[in-house]
Amino acid sequence: MKRLRYTLGVVAMMAGFFINAQEVEPTKPEATELYKPVPPKVTPSENGAPPSDAIVLFDGTSLEKWISTMDSTAAKWTLNKDGSMTVKDRTGDIQTKQNFGSIQLHIEWKSPAEVQRDGQNRGNSGIFLNGLYEVQVLDNNDNDTYVNGQVASIYKQHTPLAMASVPTGEWNTYDIIYHAPEFEKGQKVKSGTLTVIHNGVLVQDHVEIKGTTPYIGWPKNPPHGKGPLRLQDHGDNSRVSFRNIWVRELD
Repeated sequence: MKRLRYTLGVVAMMAGFFINAQEVEPTKPEATELYKPVPPKVTPSENGAPPSDAIVLFDGTSLEKWISTMDSTAAKWTLNKDGSMTVKDRTGDIQTKQNFGSIQLHIEWKSPAEVQRDGQNRGNSGIFLNGLYEVQVLDNNDNDTYVNGQVASIYKQHTPLAMASVPTGEWNTYDIIYHAPEFEKGQKVKSGTLTVIHNGVLVQDHVEIKGTTPYIGWPKNPPHGKGPLRLQDHGDNSRVSFRNIWVRELD
């Protein structure tokens, strides 16, 4: 028994020694300096242009990187002379041919200058990360609606911290950081997150994605891997336009 107590005492003493040793503050600057791994070099650009490592999804010249969500045929939206594309009413959503996981997304959009209708039927579209999680696009200028469905909301989940839209008919910018959820054996083990900067204003601050963003019902969490970026045709002639779409993969 004495030997056991002695042994336990020595173990406790040594454990305390190592803990204290680990807590000793470094006295030389090089003790807290890291030199590897070296981050990759990325050349930034100006005025919303893509950085050097970006995947350009729409540069105004064609819709070749997009297909119809409904039947995987060529995207039927309207390509404009000013380098934008506009939702062609009732032709359906479009989505990227390429699938993505976690991404940094830059996208610009505008509602039509001519105001028609109100509420959710004015300049309505949506940006779906992984094809499942919607960041709302809506003309909210002098146009109230439910706040968890207003512009820059995570639809039916998170109200934006501010309403930062430019005047109707002018170009808005979304910069979005999306971290995909994680699944094991068919069950979600880690929620995804979204950060949204709207025209330079932080409106969603690393919020938890509760699941899918349905119009009716609760969020669902079907297991999934990478998926497309999807843009919505709201089916009400909302005539929303998009331009300058690029992503940087984060995984």
